[in-house]
Amino acid sequence: MRKVYLDRTELTGAIVVDLEDTKVIPAGTTISPMSAHDKNEVYQKYASDYDIQFIFDDDIPHLAFFTVPHVDIMAKDSKGGLIGTVYQQCDSESDAPICYINRDLECFIISKNVEDFLNNIVTWQDNVKPYDKITVYRSKAEAEAELEFIDSST
Repeated sequence: MRKVYLDRTELTGAIVVDLEDTKVIPAGTTISPMSAHDKNEVYQKYASDYDIQFIFDDDIPHLAFFTVPHVDIMAKDSKGGLIGTVYQQCDSESDAPICYINRDLECFIISKNVEDFLNNIVTWQDNVKPYDKITVYRSKAEAEAELEFIDSST
């Protein structure tokens, strides 16, 4: 079966791609910030007690990498690492795995989904395990040199 990749960084909303005998894999790295109006003491507690700084729309970090498959970033830590969901946009109901990408662009799995992550937030750093199901490229161009992408501009 042929594999092709769809860059999610340039798309908003749902998209359907149906190609015979072809697996379409979402790729790229996005950020799902929360509204700055939603900042409260609960999020401050996550930051101060657990080193998880959820991302709000008044302080969005710049991403200098491209992932395959797609990773949607929801938080960062004080070490320059990023936390996000694999394959899906961050959502409290999501069943997507939660990953951690450190500042050296090494990828780790933290938990099986958001609910598990939040239930084990106190020990999240102890749950970090190497994860080889995500490839982190320095840029989309680097990924395009190795992989076949769908042209979504038409």
